[in-house]
Amino acid sequence: MDFTIQNALVPSRGGYEIVDVQIVAGRIASISPGLDLVGSAVDGRDKLLLPGFINAHTHSSELWQRGCIPPLPLELWLAELYKFTPLDPEQIYLSALGTAVETLLSGGTTVVDHLVLIPGQELETIAAVVKAYREVGIRAFIGPLLQDEPLTASLPARGRSLLQESCPYSTEFLIQFMQEVVEQFHRPEQGISIMVAPTGPQLCSDALFKGLVELSERYHLCRHSHLLETKAQKLLASEKYGRSAVEHLKDLGFLGSRTSLAHCVWLDETDIAILAETQSTVVHNPLSNLRLGSGLAPVLSYLKAGVNVTFGCDGASSNDSQDLLEAIKLGTMLHNVTDPDYRSWMTPRKSIEMATLGGATGLGLANEVGSLGVGQQADLVLYDLTQLSLLPRTDPIGLLVLGRPTQVVDSVWVRGDRIVADGQVLTLSVEALRQQLFERSQWMGDRPSTPNPLEYYYRSVMNLSV
Repeated sequence: MDFTIQNALVPSRGGYEIVDVQIVAGRIASISPGLDLVGSAVDGRDKLLLPGFINAHTHSSELWQRGCIPPLPLELWLAELYKFTPLDPEQIYLSALGTAVETLLSGGTTVVDHLVLIPGQELETIAAVVKAYREVGIRAFIGPLLQDEPLTASLPARGRSLLQESCPYSTEFLIQFMQEVVEQFHRPEQGISIMVAPTGPQLCSDALFKGLVELSERYHLCRHSHLLETKAQKLLASEKYGRSAVEHLKDLGFLGSRTSLAHCVWLDETDIAILAETQSTVVHNPLSNLRLGSGLAPVLSYLKAGVNVTFGCDGASSNDSQDLLEAIKLGTMLHNVTDPDYRSWMTPRKSIEMATLGGATGLGLANEVGSLGVGQQADLVLYDLTQLSLLPRTDPIGLLVLGRPTQVVDSVWVRGDRIVADGQVLTLSVEALRQQLFERSQWMGDRPSTPNPLEYYYRSVMNLSV
């Protein structure tokens, strides 16, 4: 359906201007003051129009575990997470709906779901999230989280003997599985894209990375992975490869302009130069990096070096939210303490550019979404500037990024389809979803603590008292 957004406030060089925006066949046809009405009219008065944000890294199924895992470093947190992994595709479907709704209502139009699979029901897991994202109407990139090495392999040995475990998946199975996933579900023209997404070098063999690179080249798929999220992973890479994990991934052919890498906390100057050279994208997840004690990613150094950076919420139990505005705010201000030269600090406008065009660039979509330009697909968000949390009237983008905006999303369009209006999701009943999530869960405040067999080994190799 064609429409015209009338009298909306949009950012311009040095300020803002009030314009009309014509949408024809799902794309921006014209942007200018005083345009003739095309299709239906949308009132943009006292509203800020921006491209949709991209939630560039999350794990939707973690919604079922949010709020219940105690403060732990990643390696021990994962062992707790695995105790409560959903084993029902209906749960996967509901958590994907929840992730999509929270993303939309915080300004996101695209979600990158690094999806945890149900063992023995792998295709059913993917079918469940595809169904959810199609029903909601959000643009989705789905990357099944793949590993062919056990959790214990993620710890450096440092001369010690670690627990020996087996992995349920072989390299050959995973590559064949991904071939089937692509053939069944990769439909970018319908807003659903499959990406190859190995868990990370700490849990994946070179053979798996190489096989997935070949698959991504054959089908023109995006690539996604965790990278050097923790100090333990940096130590492991040195043991495993005798060099940086970034150098190793470059030689495996995994890095490139359609590759996005979550976290990237423990990189050095040489690593940063490689990311810039290969045009790889860093996905900054400030909330989970703090929640798990992983560290502060050197985001200002990335930006100075010309590395493309965007934002992600990460999973809903390592962040415990899918609020993109919260992730953008923290990611904007967190790094002021890392560089005394305030001229290098991130501005609200820079953060908006990272959350929109930066995310689109990492997915190979910069020519399609991520900016307000004629010919772009209409992935758009209107923010209500009359809401109390965006008042009094000062700088709209400053208020949006640096404030604590609540319930400020008025309308959202994805590929020209309006899926939020007047702050309400049009494509599903949020009330019914809320009720289902409530009824299928239970309070867990008195959950008994059980020993984590990895803890002794973790504390030992990280030189903590045991």
